Amino acid sequence: MPGPSDRLRGLVAACALFLPAAGAQTSGIADLQRGFADPSADSRPMMRWWWFGPAVTKPELEREMRAMKAGGIGGFEVQPVYPLALDDEGAGIRNLPYLSDDFIDALRFTARTARDLGMRMDLTLGSGWPFGGPHIPVSQAAGRLRVDKVKPAGRRVPLPAMENGERLIAAFAVAGEDQYREATEIRDGALQLPAGAGGEVWFFISSRTGQQVKRAAVGAEGYVLDHYDRTAVSTHLRAVGDRLMQAFDGQPPYAVFCDSLEVYGSDWTPGFLEQFRERRGYDLKPLLPSLVGGTGPKTLALREDWGRTLTELADENFYRPMHEWSEEKHTQFRIQGYGLPPATLSSYALADLPEGEGAQWKILRASRWAASASHILGRPVTSSETWTWLHSPSFRATPLDLKAEADLHFLQGINQLIGHGWPYTPPGVEYPGWRLYAAAVFDDQNPWYVAMPDITAYLHRMSWLLRQGKPANDVALYLSNSDGWAHLQPGSVNLMETERELIGPDVVARILEAGYNLDFCDDGLLDKVLAGYRVVVLPGVETMPAASARKLEEFVRRGGIVVPTRRLPDRAPGYRATETENAAVRRSAGAFAANLARDENRDLAGRLHTLLPPDVALSPAAADFGFVHRSAAGAEVYFVANTGNAPLKSEATFRVAGLEPDWWDPMTGRSEPAAVLRRSGSGVTVPMELAPFGSRVIVFSKRAPAAAPAPGPLRTIDLSSGWSVRFGDSGRTAQWDRLRSWSDDEDTRYFSGVATYEKTVSLPADFPRAAARLDFGEGQPVSAPQPKTGYVAMLEAPVREAAVVWVNGRRAGAVWCPPYTLEIGPLLGPGENRIRIQVGNTAMNYMAGHSLPDYRLLNLRYGLRFEPQDMDKVQAIPSGLLGPVKLLANGK
Repeated sequence: MPGPSDRLRGLVAACALFLPAAGAQTSGIADLQRGFADPSADSRPMMRWWWFGPAVTKPELEREMRAMKAGGIGGFEVQPVYPLALDDEGAGIRNLPYLSDDFIDALRFTARTARDLGMRMDLTLGSGWPFGGPHIPVSQAAGRLRVDKVKPAGRRVPLPAMENGERLIAAFAVAGEDQYREATEIRDGALQLPAGAGGEVWFFISSRTGQQVKRAAVGAEGYVLDHYDRTAVSTHLRAVGDRLMQAFDGQPPYAVFCDSLEVYGSDWTPGFLEQFRERRGYDLKPLLPSLVGGTGPKTLALREDWGRTLTELADENFYRPMHEWSEEKHTQFRIQGYGLPPATLSSYALADLPEGEGAQWKILRASRWAASASHILGRPVTSSETWTWLHSPSFRATPLDLKAEADLHFLQGINQLIGHGWPYTPPGVEYPGWRLYAAAVFDDQNPWYVAMPDITAYLHRMSWLLRQGKPANDVALYLSNSDGWAHLQPGSVNLMETERELIGPDVVARILEAGYNLDFCDDGLLDKVLAGYRVVVLPGVETMPAASARKLEEFVRRGGIVVPTRRLPDRAPGYRATETENAAVRRSAGAFAANLARDENRDLAGRLHTLLPPDVALSPAAADFGFVHRSAAGAEVYFVANTGNAPLKSEATFRVAGLEPDWWDPMTGRSEPAAVLRRSGSGVTVPMELAPFGSRVIVFSKRAPAAAPAPGPLRTIDLSSGWSVRFGDSGRTAQWDRLRSWSDDEDTRYFSGVATYEKTVSLPADFPRAAARLDFGEGQPVSAPQPKTGYVAMLEAPVREAAVVWVNGRRAGAVWCPPYTLEIGPLLGPGENRIRIQVGNTAMNYMAGHSLPDYRLLNLRYGLRFEPQDMDKVQAIPSGLLGPVKLLANGK
């Protein structure tokens, strides 16, 4: 199969520059460090750019692209969605119908401007999600198996009413779970039951879900397509994909995108019975009542065959044509490959750019699901839809929230962040502009955007580093697709969610907290896994193909480690599995029976520790600690993160030998030697200190060890008083003797914007200026549970929400996350120094003092396409420098 570079020869240089560096390996530790200090542009974070309506104009499109670039954002994914305003010529708002000439013209302008700016541009192959629209007739709409259950009053039972797109498959007289027989005699629009039939009549109908495209743009409304039907997929690619490509003048987007598969209730397609018979070797039709209403082992085996067939049809009729079309158009296929239809981990083999979402890093979740596929398949880049529900309502999210969740994605193996998102806003719309139905907004209407270049510098640097070398994960956690398919039910066919329930709530957390990192795998990826991983964990697996069991048995013979939990696999999958196949699975399972961990909470970590020393061990242990390990350029690279809101102080032993450690700062790109407490057969032990939600990089290499400099005595100058504070450009200025939240004052309670703090500091002649740093204090942990939807960094910060510091007219940097300190020594001079601090809060304060949008007329015109989240939580929040502020320096 041609590689990405072969498929993308048609791209212009501005877009092609992203390709060579996407996973390029550095030639040595010096190159690695230079790249870390100044990473290549391809790994900058991106944004999902929401075009509402779409009501876009070229001047505003260009302005927003330039604002993204100025903030350190490397590109965007265009996503046209529902309108947020009625057409209004006086206000300059006109919703461009999706795929109209005007829309294509706007898209063409955007593509050209992105190329001129050197920004990456991706494009969703549709409006809203899942794919579909007015071009999809009901005969190609998403399908489902409809079952009408009727209690007959006599032997004559009227047939169910059916609409276009529906077809009667079969009818059964059902007396009990395994007591049914097919009824085939139909006369005069009614089913004639045989004599003696009791119970109910079940009519099985090949039907349609009726699902409409969610959050569609104007002109994009219509049925969701049938992902099991290649004809429907081809219809969409011709009507939408080919039309969109007309906007690119032969220079296609970097990638085309498919959002998560959310084809709710889609569990059938016309022709399914024929496909099933061809693939599984027997007729499903006589067994339909068992498929729908059974509960025993034979039903589970039947559902395994049914679910497997659904996955095969989706792979062959959706994934494959999407990938082939992308290849033909000289672009790449990026997809969130999970949900409904029941995609497997192996389905990512038909994608160029796997993508996930979700910050829950200690369970089976889509971000690690996608990263696992990339690691095993050798894909160097894995993206994630990031910050979707971050700190609701819209505009409430802070830079600390942003970092804390981004780190959770990094810990799962993500190395390309795609923010959700950036809402396009026409000029003249009241501040803070248009907002998403979801939570986080990352556009330049956020007052804290003044610090965005510093925020994205961190995200950029870490994304780049996590692409270098190869992942060094010890453990592959085997997902039994067979068990997953068996536990699907008609109307509910989300394989990933089903497998999450089956593996149990604790197994992922127990492996991570034991000091190992992991990837998920399935049967389709098993050969590659057994060639590269040291441990395979089987979490409560019941069924397994005999071929996979034999491969694991051979893996153990070669020195590999297999650890089952709760039970051993004892059956081959499928309705027609033979006792010979079942016996083969049991026989192979005997090769790893001795490693069985019956209780994951108590036994799994201990069992792993007896078999393989942990990659990273903390003493004392810390559940909030996470790490990523990559081998690159003759070095072992570890990203370490504190995911909790309290400081972490421990000793960390890394399983390395003959290498020296250096700390690399992901905020600045600088490095310093790491102190070594001891060396032993289990590795190198260093002191580990991480601020709340803090992160660092430790790199082990063969470079000559260097001693960490010993700090001198601490000198302190309190700067907490005597500030002049100016609010925005209004000219409103106040003199503050003490620092406090400006929302405490009536005059500034609803101010959202940038306040400028200024004062002159006179330094003693003997003050060690070179080592000086500003210290804004510590955050205070918040004792509250995480919201049910989304993520919040539970810390009350002393800087609300970001501060850009200027010293003597020169920019020193920004403060926006713990530790709330900033080195400013090189900018200080003797005697008097002028310090200026620009502090941006959120847009929440302004929103709290003004009326919120009213979408009544919009909903009457277009229907209810979205519901704003948590508008009842809009309130003025603490803002500014809360103090104390100190100037610190270690030295004589």
